Amino acid sequence: MTRTIVHLSDLHFGRIETAILDPLAAAIEGIAPDLVAVSGDLTQRARSREFQQARAFLDRLPGRLIVVPGNHDVPAIGNPYMRFFAGWQRFQTWIHPELEQSFVDEGMAVIGINTARALAWKGGRINRKQMEDVRACFHGAPDGAVKVLVVHHPLDIPHVWPGVSATRARAALRHWEDCGVDLILAGHEHRAFAGGAEKLRLGNHDAVIVQAGTATSTRVRGGEPNSFNVLRVEAGEIRVGRMTWDVEAGEFEKTHEERFVRRCG
Repeated sequence: MTRTIVHLSDLHFGRIETAILDPLAAAIEGIAPDLVAVSGDLTQRARSREFQQARAFLDRLPGRLIVVPGNHDVPAIGNPYMRFFAGWQRFQTWIHPELEQSFVDEGMAVIGINTARALAWKGGRINRKQMEDVRACFHGAPDGAVKVLVVHHPLDIPHVWPGVSATRARAALRHWEDCGVDLILAGHEHRAFAGGAEKLRLGNHDAVIVQAGTATSTRVRGGEPNSFNVLRVEAGEIRVGRMTWDVEAGEFEKTHEERFVRRCG
């Protein structure tokens, strides 16, 4: 059974390229994904109007939706009450009442965990309960189902971007060695890749870490244009394609694809 996943990240409503929104929604509709995974930073300053704009955009997308918060989705330190006592209120009001969503069907098991913290300005963290929640979700999946973890902060890319991995990421990955994780989808760095060095051996199973660039923000980094990922998962293969914004054409075009063998044992 082939499953198609669209992976968006770092939308940053409040600081977006508005001309991208309609072509992005149209491109995703044309792909007709089984799942749209959004790996955090829906807003720039966690303002109510930014969340409302993000909600309006998400409502245009087809397929099942899994969204996790990012560090920009916590109100700024200038509003200490909202940040420390009601930090997720606006996300829960406009995006989803649950910060960590999951679902399991006959072909796919997906869980999102929240790595953002009010006490951390930019960094992320994984706690013990989250480690156990991931294990429970994936161990309960049917045989052969693709297992997808969605987070905001990268989990293991020190050789690429030293110092940006979420705190306790290595402990979490060790904890999941017997879970059969297929895909770890993340954002935060506004740069995209999925390559051989990002394929991890977790116990007897290969996992692919996939980073998404920013889909809509003006805050591009490293000279990369806006982009999103399209993943197609089959019994023996995972294909990770990158859709990149072409300013002159006014549309997203496929510019890159990596192929990975999907296997256990």
